[in-house]
Amino acid sequence: MSVPQSVEEGGEIDGETQGDAVPDDGQPDVSESEPELSLDVMFEILKNERRRFVLKYFEDHEGPVALGDLAEHVAAKENGKPERELTSGERKRVYVGLYQCHLPKMDDAGIVEFNRNRGRIELGENADLLTEYLETEETEERPWPQYYLGIAAGGGTLFGLGQFGLYPVPWMTTVVAACVIVAFAACALVHDRLAGE
Repeated sequence: MSVPQSVEEGGEIDGETQGDAVPDDGQPDVSESEPELSLDVMFEILKNERRRFVLKYFEDHEGPVALGDLAEHVAAKENGKPERELTSGERKRVYVGLYQCHLPKMDDAGIVEFNRNRGRIELGENADLLTEYLETEETEERPWPQYYLGIAAGGGTLFGLGQFGLYPVPWMTTVVAACVIVAFAACALVHDRLAGE
């Protein structure tokens, strides 16, 4: 079988020089590169709260973890209750979701290494790429119901004083009512703005 002249003389094959395809030592040119993950994939992983809970779990736990332990932790976070108070249904729902959907997706992206047969999970080589996008501190939740209740109680008390004629001028009742309305509106605007961040 004859070899094309361009190959014999180190000519071009599909736009590449044959002599450049393989280095002098006969080994393919494999350059070490940093793990890469597109922003689309990273944000796809991070947009789901359950997957974020998985990543946060590994901030406090090193080495491989059992799927059952991880599922219990995530279920407790999702339901806002201690692990010991979880129902079997709450545990099972998270376990199945992690096993069938979330962990395989994270495994495909190299975020975790998920051994389905053994039910063991550990961080993958791309996990560090998500840390800058993952909140490292839990945001302290403001007690909004208490704020609203405080405004209502204070405004109601002041308004009641006016109804019993305890203000020196009658128009003070109107001023108090207006202040309560403004306070409620301001509190609602701040609440809405912070919730959107």
